[in-house]
Amino acid sequence: MDLQTLWFAAVAVLWIGFLLLEGFDFGVAALLPVLGRRTADRHLMLRSIGPLWDGNEVWLITAAGAVFAAFPGWYATWLPALYLPFVLVLFGLIIRAVAFEWRHQSHDPRWDGTWTHVITVGSLIAALGVGAALGTTTLGLPIDGDGIRVGGSFAGVGWAALLGAVAVLAFSVVHGALFLALKTDGDVRLRARAFALRWSPVAALPLLAWAGWVHLRSGTPVTAVLWVVGALAVLVTWASIRVDREGPAFAGWAGMLVSSAATIFGAAYPVVVPSTIDPAFDVTIAEASVSDYTLTVMTWAAGVGLPVVLAYQAWTYWVFRTRLTAEPQHEDAPGNGQAPAPSELPA
Repeated sequence: MDLQTLWFAAVAVLWIGFLLLEGFDFGVAALLPVLGRRTADRHLMLRSIGPLWDGNEVWLITAAGAVFAAFPGWYATWLPALYLPFVLVLFGLIIRAVAFEWRHQSHDPRWDGTWTHVITVGSLIAALGVGAALGTTTLGLPIDGDGIRVGGSFAGVGWAALLGAVAVLAFSVVHGALFLALKTDGDVRLRARAFALRWSPVAALPLLAWAGWVHLRSGTPVTAVLWVVGALAVLVTWASIRVDREGPAFAGWAGMLVSSAATIFGAAYPVVVPSTIDPAFDVTIAEASVSDYTLTVMTWAAGVGLPVVLAYQAWTYWVFRTRLTAEPQHEDAPGNGQAPAPSELPA
């Protein structure tokens, strides 16, 4: 495998890692108004991702940084053409991070409720923005022979962006529900499991449609097998939830994402940004890549640093592996401004 292909695969892995880890963060936040019927339940849901959400965001920075470092031509075409989705992503992540830090600075229920809603809104915006950006990147942008977007600010926002946005959000919502079923106990666990059982077959359709679309355009027998594996993983997820096996269900849903994303990246290779104007204007890895010397240096650096980062994050998940429960809270009573118990504060 040449270095350009290796780094294309590395970029794909980083994006998949981001969607797998940050996906359940987005999903849990999106489900706060749906599954968090009591204040204690909402606190429990936020506690489940409290030690993890900021570390998971690092995968987005790493994925975008890898594109910039290994394929500057890809980055130079992709980012300017999709300023709007990326600005929305940054806005969503910023207000989300602020809300996580500020919501527990006061014991006023209205203050807590306001910032909890901001977490939900920020997560929805970020998930939709990431999905729109990835959808247009793999399905096509209106770029000319110089890699410049043709048209106004919304020229790249079409059906591809809509499909990607819906696919990432739908995946994240069920991913969050399965994470809550795996991580919590009590009423939240039961409601999350019921939600995942009901919606997982529907939520998988946009992502499978996205992967199938890319495969039909430029796929191979290998990507066809990967797509079938992703579809079967949905059945495994649904069947596992029915028998209350949250671990296999969560693994099956993650497998659906990995297989679908591998189908998308595998079918798109070696094109990194397809042009909807003329296939001759497609940006390929050969055109977008830095020199082999630079890729060699990056490979050695990644080979030393990446295992350390992965080991640290694995250790974090291991430390916070236990199930969480919500204890009854007096603050659920109308008009009671009593402070939450320490066990209900976010980690």
